[in-house]
Amino acid sequence: MRRVLIFLEDFVEDSEFLYPYLRFKEEGFEVISVAPERRYYTGKKGMAFKPDKTVGEVLGEEFDCVFIPGGYAPDRLRRYREVLDTVRNHHEEGKLVCAVCHGPWVLISARVVKGRKVTGFHAIRDDLENAGAIYTGEPVEVDGNLITATDPNSMLEMIRVILKKLR
Repeated sequence: MRRVLIFLEDFVEDSEFLYPYLRFKEEGFEVISVAPERRYYTGKKGMAFKPDKTVGEVLGEEFDCVFIPGGYAPDRLRRYREVLDTVRNHHEEGKLVCAVCHGPWVLISARVVKGRKVTGFHAIRDDLENAGAIYTGEPVEVDGNLITATDPNSMLEMIRVILKKLR
C-alpha cells in the first residue's frame, strides 16, 4: 500500500491540507498527517485539525510521498530539524516531495531546491531564487521527484500529477 505523509501546523491553508488528505485516502493510500505535537491546529480559515502522529513518531519511516501544504504553516514547519530531515531524506531517496503555495519554504530550508525548477506562491519567488531554484511561475511544476504548485487553484492539477506518479 502506498503511504503519504502530509505535514500540519497552525495557519495551514485549510483546503491545501484537507483536499489532498481526503483525496489520497479516497484513492486507497495510507495517509498520515504529521505535526510537531499531538494537539489541535487551526487553519487560516478557522478549521481545526488534529494530526494522526507527531513528527517524532514517524522518524525513520518510509513514505512514497511527502506533501507540504501552504498557508503560513510552512514558516513554522521549517523551524523543526525533524521536518527538514524527513523532507531531505525522502528527496534524496527519490521519493515524491510535493509542496504548494508557501510550502516551498520548507524545501528551501531542507536545501533541496538549488538548480531545480519549482513554482510556488508569487510572494516567495525571491526566496526560491535566492536559494538557487529556477522559479517558473507555472501553476504546477514537476522536476523529477519534486512537484510544486502555486495556490489552491492549482490543487486539482497537482493532485492528478501526483496520483499519476504514485501509480
